[in-house]
Amino acid sequence: MRQLKNVDNDYADIFVNTRDLQAFVAVVDSGSMVRAAEKLHLTQPGLTRRVQNLESMLGVELLERQSKPLKPSAAGNEVYALARTVLRAVDDLLSVASLDSEPSGELRIGMPPFLGEVALEKPVDQLRSVFPRLTLRVTAGWSPALVQSVERASLDAAVVLMPPGFSPPETLHATRLAFVPTVIVAARSLGLSEAPVTLAELSRYEWVLNQDGCGMRSVLSRTLQAAGLPLNVAVEAFGSELQLSLVARGLGIGLVTPDMLERSSHRLSLQIIDTTDFRTGVDVWFVHGSLPGRLMRAIEVLRASLDEVLAERGISTLAEDIETVDR
Repeated sequence: MRQLKNVDNDYADIFVNTRDLQAFVAVVDSGSMVRAAEKLHLTQPGLTRRVQNLESMLGVELLERQSKPLKPSAAGNEVYALARTVLRAVDDLLSVASLDSEPSGELRIGMPPFLGEVALEKPVDQLRSVFPRLTLRVTAGWSPALVQSVERASLDAAVVLMPPGFSPPETLHATRLAFVPTVIVAARSLGLSEAPVTLAELSRYEWVLNQDGCGMRSVLSRTLQAAGLPLNVAVEAFGSELQLSLVARGLGIGLVTPDMLERSSHRLSLQIIDTTDFRTGVDVWFVHGSLPGRLMRAIEVLRASLDEVLAERGISTLAEDIETVDR
């Protein structure tokens, strides 16, 4: 039902058929009218009518129909975000009477590249096995931005790497899962001494690191800054294996976790550089906002599975709930 009517004080009440919203969201997600119609078990003309109904009611074009795949217009992007919020709220409303029912809908998870490489496969498999009706959307990103996304509710939960001393935002539920040590590595061909060295002695070398926002880079940068030493970056590269390949070829020294070094195909070409003034790492945090009951069961399964994976990989686990919501 769609209705636009005048009431006192010139306010307007708009009643939107949620099926029209669902049709529009399906088109944007799939980039195709045909695939969206198949997903919703509709005929293509029926799906098109629903999208046109929404456009007529709002008075704007929501799709760039000449693009392939189909893309939302500028107004469509805004409507898409709002429509997803509305549809999720409807799902939450319908689930209030049965919080113990099987989780369904979407669970949006954020994770930095390093953890995605080493810790994501098993949790995803377990969530899909236990909750087959739950759709998982995984976003890769750097930790500070992921925390902000959880705060803004554009993500439901995130697993992040943060420097020691990180304090979670007061609006989030947070658990510190583990401590991940880091080591400095260099190509054996550089002939560096195996005796412990200082960061000052290493400052004549350039670095191969992740982009700004990486938790491990942040720890290194803070340590060097506190010592009054420069951070000279030769290459910013995405992904630990690519970084280690560049380090192995002598393009610079790098920073990695022992776990990733052990798994690398370049490990025999690399040496760990022992330093007298840099023995640190990053904390693994699991953060989430206030979620409907139907998703909390999935959150608990995800957190428990991450604990298992980190323990299996020999990463120091120290599960510690830091309750910051409504503090």
